[in-house]
Amino acid sequence: MKTNAKAGDFVEVHLSKTIYEGTLLESSESGIILLKLGTGYNIGFNKKEVLDIKILKKFKENKQEFKIKRDSKKPKIVMIILGGTISSRLNPGKGGVDFVENPDDLLKYYPEILDNVDLAKVEVPFMKGSENMDFKDWQKTAKVCEKYLEDKDIKGIIITQGTDTLHYTSAALSFFLRNLNKPVVLTYSQRSIDRASSDANLNLKCAALAAISDIAEVMIVGHASTNDDFCYALAGTKVRKMHTSKRDAFKPVNRKPFAKIYKDKIELISEHNLRNKLKPFVNTKFEEKVGLIKFYPGQNPDILDYYVDNKYKGIILETVGLGHVATSGARLSWIKKLKEVQKKGLIVCATAQTIFGRLDPLVYVTGRELIDTGIIYLKDMLSETAFVKLGWVLGQEKNRDKVKKMMLTNFAHELNNRLEI
Repeated sequence: MKTNAKAGDFVEVHLSKTIYEGTLLESSESGIILLKLGTGYNIGFNKKEVLDIKILKKFKENKQEFKIKRDSKKPKIVMIILGGTISSRLNPGKGGVDFVENPDDLLKYYPEILDNVDLAKVEVPFMKGSENMDFKDWQKTAKVCEKYLEDKDIKGIIITQGTDTLHYTSAALSFFLRNLNKPVVLTYSQRSIDRASSDANLNLKCAALAAISDIAEVMIVGHASTNDDFCYALAGTKVRKMHTSKRDAFKPVNRKPFAKIYKDKIELISEHNLRNKLKPFVNTKFEEKVGLIKFYPGQNPDILDYYVDNKYKGIILETVGLGHVATSGARLSWIKKLKEVQKKGLIVCATAQTIFGRLDPLVYVTGRELIDTGIIYLKDMLSETAFVKLGWVLGQEKNRDKVKKMMLTNFAHELNNRLEI
């Protein structure tokens, strides 16, 4: 069977009894033909079973250049594109989503973002899946933000990134960007921008309104529900991705959202810092030798030796209940090992596995035993936020007492003495 069909062409694949229509994909195996069906699913055929492949429509890549429409009468914003699904579209040849070749393509799909703002600049410091990002990328992003925080003509900043570690980035920027004077808005999409069901349109429109608002905070803006009705503006240190694929994957934790944002208006919900004339500065010092450990029943405390042996400076220990790990009543008590590793200089901070609520180690005797080891209990701080904050704090300070004081100081809403639904 010979064919002139190439990856990206819309074709018919003829078998002995069935004909399939779809987009021909590249295949890594020479004996297999791959087809993307109209349903979005991929199907594979053994070449020996294919009688014919008829080309219905040749693939033509659209090379038309898209230019951003400028409007000097509208408030100016900057967009920083870091990658992720919101910067991706279907690659017909590969059969999956891939990063857009030109960042302007994002605006080609969703020009409505420009309804209320003038996009003065698009920055692309890197394009990565968020699972590939680390503290160096957070530092680089903060540095890009810095020059626009100082620019009086720029009203706000939008940052687009993949969802998987978006709440780590928002936490990092919440600590890195000091004396914040204008909005820094992170947004996303769970579905690629070329899909009719993409959540990018509403998220981008709401992010644009947030960027020109008076909310001088680092925030994540995204769908509040699975409907296309409004978004929440969520504190960068009090938010977590709570679903793998739903549009409203990000939820506020132990704090109300800053605001509800519709396509044409903002409704304020909770207290926030206002746009101001402070002189912003960036502090990106970060200690990368920080770990995050989740305690589980029967876990051997000897795991802590790994962190000491590899010269880690601190760990976040995600505890059960009100702040517990195995103590004197257990077969594998952590008491002795916790004292030992902290004596060697390892900073140990505790957070809750339950996500909602706060730690209170004084309720049970086991908790009181653990307090005596020297663990720093981080109240209602999220584990991901605590991980980022500990790296940032240890980047400036190594003295244990000073580290404890900084970890328990509220820099960016990460601690909340009055928990809210």
